Amino acid sequence: MQEHVSLMGIDVFIICTYLLGVFILGSFFAKYVKNAGDFFIAGKALPFWAIGMSIVVSDIGAMDFVAVGGSAYTHGIAVANFDWIGSMPAMVFAAFLFVPYFWRSGVFTIPEFLGRRYNTAVQVIHGSIWAVFMFTMLSLMLYVAADQIMHTILGWNVTATIILMAVITGVYTFAGGLSAIVMVDAVQLIVMFVGGIALLWLSMWEVGGWSALQEQVLAMGSEYQDHFTILLPHNTTSPYPWTGIVFGLGIVLSIAYMSGNQAVVQRTLGARSEWDAKAGMLFGGFLKAFIPLMVALPGLAALIIIPRVTGTMVEGDRAVPMMIGLMLPPGLKGLMFVALFAALMSSVDSTLNSTTTIWVTDIWGRGWKWIKGRDMDEREALIVGRIFTIVLIVAAVAMAKYIGQQESIYVLIQTALSLFQGPTLAILVLGILWQRTTRWGGLAGLVIGVAFCFMLNSSTKLFPSDDPFLFVAWWSFVFSLIVTVVVSLLTPPEPDEKIRGLVWAQVVQDAVVQETLSERVSE
Repeated sequence: MQEHVSLMGIDVFIICTYLLGVFILGSFFAKYVKNAGDFFIAGKALPFWAIGMSIVVSDIGAMDFVAVGGSAYTHGIAVANFDWIGSMPAMVFAAFLFVPYFWRSGVFTIPEFLGRRYNTAVQVIHGSIWAVFMFTMLSLMLYVAADQIMHTILGWNVTATIILMAVITGVYTFAGGLSAIVMVDAVQLIVMFVGGIALLWLSMWEVGGWSALQEQVLAMGSEYQDHFTILLPHNTTSPYPWTGIVFGLGIVLSIAYMSGNQAVVQRTLGARSEWDAKAGMLFGGFLKAFIPLMVALPGLAALIIIPRVTGTMVEGDRAVPMMIGLMLPPGLKGLMFVALFAALMSSVDSTLNSTTTIWVTDIWGRGWKWIKGRDMDEREALIVGRIFTIVLIVAAVAMAKYIGQQESIYVLIQTALSLFQGPTLAILVLGILWQRTTRWGGLAGLVIGVAFCFMLNSSTKLFPSDDPFLFVAWWSFVFSLIVTVVVSLLTPPEPDEKIRGLVWAQVVQDAVVQETLSERVSE
């Protein structure tokens, strides 16, 4: 096999046409952005189908084709649980509990809710954690696509590819805000599904089907015997034991991610009605069911295909990119690269816009109010949002190489999430469902809970897995629940006027609260 794959003219034409089309489509929506509400939550005008498609494609990016496929190549089909157990049930839960509340409350961000429910310290700390994490993800996305996809297969210069992707996504995110992002995402989801299904079909055809794939992989040796086990034993050295999957992923990480991740929730905040907000989340859950088929199964097939062609095994995160170069014919190869570009740009634009929203609303906005004694008006917030869009994408380009050079991308991401998702879910659930939760309980649950996460993650002998992020997520959630409840009971309850409209039952059922919230949103 040659070191890099050359694209034919038809492939180059497909890629260039797609990139130009996305650029034009995204920039078109600039004329609809007049204020901060238009920029950050699309003026509350998004239909359910666009919300659902955007949620899926913003969550499943080029990194998933690389990282999930790589994890399936290394650890087996158990990684599919991150969509089947780790997304679909949580999205149903979010649609009927959290989404109606968030949409009716009129907030721009999750930290903004926590700031109202608890205090400014909780808002700033939580916002800062998410802002740092999402910026890290932004850099990671750019580097993975440039290095492990474009460079691995085509030999493209990594730095030049990062800059190209940053310019295209940065321009239409800067111009059109969330409206542009969601509508571009809807197109990109269709492209991504076409390319992903094509790769899946060719992979299965090459290995002779599912049964033949199982036989060939199991014949490779005892270390591959669990590659087709969906729930691995508790004592496995893989990062995906069944106990961690069920408790850490199914109960904590998945619900925290789908209900508390700004990049996901922000789309529902822009819905044109409460029904569209809920239906969008449910539609996204339906589409999520097909994702493991497109990203995990080609990784399993790579165990057979790559050694058959090259005679050697490869590093997990390079398995799927190498298969694309080996298998796809001209035209279809260009379409697959378009799918990868779509997956990358949808994740980058969503993360960029959501990171900007958090910086402007929960960090810069708090500082602005402290210094000037007032909130930013709509025009000021729009200007600051666009400035931060430029600053963040430039900084992400500068940091991409340093952040992206990690041994296992998927485990890195999940480990980072486990360090704060448990405490976040604890104070979010208690803040909405338990009126007695106090500002000091929420602050203690968040700060002490995150510290507890770091302690658990550094204790190598506590858990059987080499990468115990699922156990860290579960036990930090339980610990933070206890801390928040105890501290809340030891401190004075919050005045009714402070939490009015910020507890779920009031928001959904209290007509007076609804009138108050309508006035708050219109201010």
